[in-house]
Amino acid sequence: MPSNAMRVVYSSDRSLLLRIGDEISLEAHRDILRLTPLLRNLRAVVNVHPAYASILIDFNPLETGHGDLVRAAVELYAQAAAAPLPAPHTVEIPVCYGGEYGPDLDDVAAIGGRTPEEVAAIHSGADYLVCFLGFSPGFPYLSGMPESIAASRLSTPRSRVPAGSVAIGGRQTGVYPLASPGGWRLIGRTPLRLFQPDADPPVLLRMGDHIKFVPISKGDF
Repeated sequence: MPSNAMRVVYSSDRSLLLRIGDEISLEAHRDILRLTPLLRNLRAVVNVHPAYASILIDFNPLETGHGDLVRAAVELYAQAAAAPLPAPHTVEIPVCYGGEYGPDLDDVAAIGGRTPEEVAAIHSGADYLVCFLGFSPGFPYLSGMPESIAASRLSTPRSRVPAGSVAIGGRQTGVYPLASPGGWRLIGRTPLRLFQPDADPPVLLRMGDHIKFVPISKGDF
């Protein structure tokens, strides 16, 4: 059986929310990682949106209903326990910390009572897991950031965050693939392009990937 209990919520007339467990965990992530591709193959499913501990299913109500979809999801959830996990894929992301590329690094350090160099070392010394992509194309929501460098979001979000910005928002860290508004604190930037619309696939990272941030100098950037 899967490692977590699954609860079903009718979220709209054309969507269904599957809650996997009660908290962010590696077990929930693995259940979601196995179940998501199975759900995508269901008839009438328009889109599947995995998150830390839930999956939102959009479906065509002219082709199926909540009841049939619930029965199919429950059956697939039981099957997912035996499905293999994708082969681990590790991606190294070079990051220039601080300065013009990380204007909030000093503030993050002050919040935690550390030096900017310590924050950069702690951030780059951890191992991260891509739990899901969202917010903008290719934006990775990562688990694994040490709580010692957690920092609250900005009280007023920036109207424009440069593409490649590495940021901390609360107990999470991520990378902005595109220039966009954002309220997370910027601690560095990567020259790596996480989203390229002409590439196949257009996003660099996938759910289940392992991430390692590698410090680089301004010259290397």
